Amino acid sequence: MRRYCHVGTGNYNPKTARFYEDFGLLTARESVGEDLTKLFNRLSGYAPDAAFSSLLVSPNGVREGLVERIDAEIAHQAAGKPARIRLKMNSLVDEQIIDALYRASMAGVPVDIFVRGMCCLRPGVPGLSDTINVRSVLGRYLEHSRAFAFANGGDPRYYIGSADMMHRNLDRRVEALVQLVQPDHMQEIESLFDLAMSEEAASWRLGSDGVWTRHKLSATGEKLIDVQDEVMRRIGAKRGRG
Repeated sequence: MRRYCHVGTGNYNPKTARFYEDFGLLTARESVGEDLTKLFNRLSGYAPDAAFSSLLVSPNGVREGLVERIDAEIAHQAAGKPARIRLKMNSLVDEQIIDALYRASMAGVPVDIFVRGMCCLRPGVPGLSDTINVRSVLGRYLEHSRAFAFANGGDPRYYIGSADMMHRNLDRRVEALVQLVQPDHMQEIESLFDLAMSEEAASWRLGSDGVWTRHKLSATGEKLIDVQDEVMRRIGAKRGRG
């Protein structure tokens, strides 16, 4: 018997699915099936103290798990190993996550944040957040997916899931992040970050003063790449090859 599982960054709503951007993982990976079975048993009251191997689950595991991984990047940076943090989310307001990212930046870890809405972190503040860049994309679709990437000393880790970095998601809801292990899945997340954080892509950029500035033209006056149009073009090219 095999368990087939789906972990998504959005909900199962046919109306919002038409204009929300999201990721979903459909998998028969045994560790994910075991974790999700434990999670649903916990929700029903049959397994209150379950431990997970492929998932980070709030209200007790998402914040703690992400802070642990941010601290690991600080250690990798100090050891001269590959270190980088890339986060995509709807909102970033949780103080513990923000403080951890500040610590990472002060240690020299490059941090990319791709956020759609609220962001209480200030990038580019000398001595505090010099290595942090924050971008936002507003377009045809509502950016809704959550993705988390860590260089992890050369053994990268990637997660997708439903949790935003907000108190209600981390403390008062059951939310789950699942680790990606398939190379093409991980590369797809990395490519999205590369595109969104590129100087050649149109975006809103958050300054150290807390002011968002729109960048849509290059230094020579040419239009910058529309992130969502480029993602759609890439998806279309993949389907064409199929």
